[in-house]
Amino acid sequence: MTSLVGRKAPDFTSAAVMPDGDIEEALNLYRYLDGHYGILFFYPLNFTFVCPSEILAYNNRADALAALDTKLISVSVDSQYSHYAWRNTPVGEGGLGPVKFPMVADITKQIARDYGVLIDDSVALRATFLIDRWAATPMKRCASSRHCASMKNMAMSVRRDGGKATPGCRRPERASRSISPSTMKRSKYFHERGGSSIPSHREPL
Repeated sequence: MTSLVGRKAPDFTSAAVMPDGDIEEALNLYRYLDGHYGILFFYPLNFTFVCPSEILAYNNRADALAALDTKLISVSVDSQYSHYAWRNTPVGEGGLGPVKFPMVADITKQIARDYGVLIDDSVALRATFLIDRWAATPMKRCASSRHCASMKNMAMSVRRDGGKATPGCRRPERASRSISPSTMKRSKYFHERGGSSIPSHREPL
């Protein structure tokens, strides 16, 4: 499949368990995002050992992401009823507990297929897509719980930098250190940084 990076995010309509615990039979991605940024993440299956750590890590950052105008959505090949059951089982009993974002059911596996993350026509790989206001996908990466914080930083960078380029090793809150897409401004950026975008051990990111 052709990479989705920089392309329109495939739209979908599917059943989902919503943050209030209700089942929405026809959640549409574009309508739900409604001009907001989005983090769409896939995981293999409910009631597994590793997946809860990633999902709960995202849930712990849901409020911070909402403050960045970013909505979270999870997808797996489970049914909405499996999502509902897992969500209503306490964490201490192998469940997930209430989460603050929709859990989308992909029992036909078409969503995972459209995003290129379906493996062996079985389950979705763990993968995360950052979707901008225009429903394009600037970035895709494999995901694990340790990436959840960096995804928040990526969302912050995309939101604040607009058409600028984000250099490596830069905290997203330092928007003044973005690189404008012009030769003159790029040269000025590197000149001010001593010829490198990599900070020294004396300079915080």
